[in-house]
This record gives sequence, C-alpha cells and structure tokens, in this order.
Amino acid sequence: MTSHLAVLQVVTPLLAAPVVVILHNKTLGWLIATLVSLSCFIIACVLCLQIYDGNNIVYTLGGWAAPAGIEYHVDRLTAFLLIIISGLATFILIGARESIDNEISADRLYLFYTAFLLNLTGLLGVIVTGDAFNVFVFIEIASLSSYALISIGRDKRSLYAAYQYLIFGTIGASFILIAIGLMYAVTGTLNIHDLHERLAHVQDSRTLITALAFFIIGIGLKAAIWPLHIWLPDAYTYSPSIVSTFLAGTSTKVFIYVLIRFVFSIFGIEFSINELSVQYILMSVALIAIVYGSLQAIKQDSLKRLLAYSSIAQIGYMILAISLVTVAGVAAGLIHVFNHAIIKVTLFLCVANIIYFTGTDSINKLAGLGKQMPVTCGLFVIAGLSIIGVPLTAGFTSKWFLIKATIDSGYWLVIPVIVISSLMAIVYIWKVVEQIYFKEADHAHVVTNKAMPYSMYVSLFVFTAACIYFGLQTDINVGLAQLIADDLIGARP
Repeated sequence: MTSHLAVLQVVTPLLAAPVVVILHNKTLGWLIATLVSLSCFIIACVLCLQIYDGNNIVYTLGGWAAPAGIEYHVDRLTAFLLIIISGLATFILIGARESIDNEISADRLYLFYTAFLLNLTGLLGVIVTGDAFNVFVFIEIASLSSYALISIGRDKRSLYAAYQYLIFGTIGASFILIAIGLMYAVTGTLNIHDLHERLAHVQDSRTLITALAFFIIGIGLKAAIWPLHIWLPDAYTYSPSIVSTFLAGTSTKVFIYVLIRFVFSIFGIEFSINELSVQYILMSVALIAIVYGSLQAIKQDSLKRLLAYSSIAQIGYMILAISLVTVAGVAAGLIHVFNHAIIKVTLFLCVANIIYFTGTDSINKLAGLGKQMPVTCGLFVIAGLSIIGVPLTAGFTSKWFLIKATIDSGYWLVIPVIVISSLMAIVYIWKVVEQIYFKEADHAHVVTNKAMPYSMYVSLFVFTAACIYFGLQTDINVGLAQLIADDLIGARP
C-alpha cells in the first residue's frame, strides 16, 4: 500500500465525492469529507518523511513509463504543499459543521461536501502530478468546484461573485493551456522533467518566449496577482464563510506553487531569469500589490473584504520573495506560503464565528462585540498581530526572513515598502480592534440570539496555537523551506 501513497492522495477524495452524492446525508457528508481530508493529511506527512532526505518518489500510472506515460512525482516542494493543503482541509472541516449549516441551505449541504472533495482532489492533483497537461486538468477540476462552492450559499451576491470568478478563471486557464500547448509544440513532450531537459535546447525560440508570457498572465489570474486580482475580493466576501476560509488558505498557495514549479523546474533559471529577467516584472507587480492591497484593506467595512485585500498584499510578499531568485529569497517565500495559510485561515474562522453569532461582517455593526464574544475576538487579535508581524508570531518569522533575504540581495529600497505595509496592517487590524473593544454596543444592529457551539472553537484554537507555535519554533517549516529552496536554486547564490 505504501508504494501507492502518491496516487492515493488524488484517488481518495475523487472516489469519495460521488459517495457523498449517493448517500445524500449532510452528517455523513461532513464525516466522509473530514475523514478523507485527514487520510490525505496523514499520507502527506508519510510522504514528507519518505522524501525528506532527498530521495524523490516517482509513481508511474498504468505501467507506461514517462515521458510517454503519466507519472506522479513527489519531492520536497510537493510534500510541503501537500501537507499545507490537506492539513488545512482537515482542521477547517473539524469545526465547520455549524457554520456550514448556518450559511448553506439544508438541501444543498451534500452538494457542498461533494464540491469540497472535488476541490481538494484538484488542488492535490495539481501539486503531485508530473505531467504539464494534467496540471491544467487538475486546475480545471479545482476551479470548477470552486465556482460551485462560492455560489452555493444563501447570499444571492455569491452568484455574481462565482460568475465573475468563472470568467477570469476561464481566461486564466486558457492562457495556461496555450502556454502548455506552445511548450509541447517545440518539445513534443508534456512530462515536466522531460520538458525541462528539452527546453534547454530551444531557448532561442520565440515560441518559448510566448509560452512563458502566456503562462505568467494565466497564473497571475489564477493566483490573484495584482493587477489580475479583480475576482478575489467578491469571491471571498460573498461566498459562505468556510468557503472563504478554505480558498484563502489553499487556492492561491497552490498557484504560487505552480508558478515556482514552472519558472524554476520547467522553463529554468537560465532562460526565465538570466535571459528574460522575469524577476523584475514579478518584483514590480509584487511591490505594487503589497501597497495597493494594504491601502484597500484600510478602506473596507466588510471584514471578509478587508481580509481579501489583505491577501492580495500578502500574495505580493510571496511573489517579492520568489523574485529575489536566491536560496534565502525562495525560502522566505515558501515560509510565508506556509505561515500566511495558517494566519489567514485563523482570521477567516474568527469571521465565520462572528457571522454565526451576529449575522453580519460589517465592522461598523460590531461595536462592543469584544464583551459578547471575548474568546473569538481575543483570538482575532492574536491572528491580527501575526498578520502585522509582531514578534513571537508566525507572521514575524515570515517578514524577518523576507527582510533578511532582501538585504542580502542588495535591494535596500524594497525594505521601506515592507515596513510601510506592516504599518498599514496595523491600521486595518486596529480599525477592527477599536470597534469591538472601545466602542459601545449598538444592539439594534447585532443579532445575538444564537449560542456559540463549542465545536466552532476547536479549529480556531488549533490554528491560533499554530500562529504562536510557528513564531516560536521554526525548525519544521523554515528547515524544510530552506531545503526546498536549495533544491530549486542549486548553486545560484
């Protein structure tokens, strides 16, 4: 069985999805989705232990050897992302039942868990596959199920958000597919490792330059990289809270992974960095995203929309780190992928609790909420301090390594942007803190007739503890991120 762990990551949630439809039961749907996610998380941890020393796992499907056949390939980067995605799915679902029941009609609950499992299938498939075309296939599985998840709530505006995401997502997927087609045209292969070897011999081809340009645009749309982020605020704001939570922690992180995998492992540093200087384009849009996202977050009244624009800024941090193209820079980007996933999930879970209790995420309607929801508001503050980058939190670790990598690379002028963005994060987090703790409650605007189920605190405590733990103990995430960065960059300083 252990020899099939790589493919089980994808097959398990894929087979579980139709089972949930057949059973047509919300309780069994939640139980199956949670157990499947937990199974995937355990498998991911086992795979990580197996390849930690650098011995990669290659799984051939159907007995057809690559490059003619399809293979799944697990290396340190793959295992790192598998742990993040499956772990988040597991611990989000554990405490999500009441929030899901509250925001989704009872007759649609089984469809929610079905779409959730399909989304998990797509995300894990994107990470583990070693075939470029299958990357596109799994992206589409994840995207189509995302559209369903966003639109499944009671808020009618979610239909518009899903439609908007559908349009931009389809355009992004088309660009990625064209890029893959162009690469196939000049190499005759779709296997990722074979592509890298063959592309090295055709780097003077205009077709290859066009492929890289199409890929950057397509992945920019999928990862919500400024200025291709237009779909993200509405998608996060109007979807059910648990959907916002899951997408914020997983979706953009997977597409950052795809960006890293294609730029470093397929196109290669020699072509994409040394010849075309893609890093300067990425750095420019990253710096604008950091400032733009933070400024927009300050202006928002909706908690979800505030966190959505904050995510745009945080994606900017990841792209900035990767654009340094050094071992320290790529490691800093991966550390932030890990830490931001935990932090943002914590914040969105707090919002899910607030919406369950009050029926709103409008900041102006939450005056005095700190007295009514002391636990949730207290945990929101802790996660807020982490997104700011206060010492002893996971967010501080991310920014410390990013600033250090930036200084080592000689980009001193970038440091003020990082500092200013952190100050703006203080502003938008303080706006919420001031409202819930230092203003008198207006009971006319707040519905408080619901008792908070204890189960809704389970996941929240787990992720809040992780925000603190990974600010104090960094051996696991930082150590693995540095090994991955060394694998990707190699001898490059």
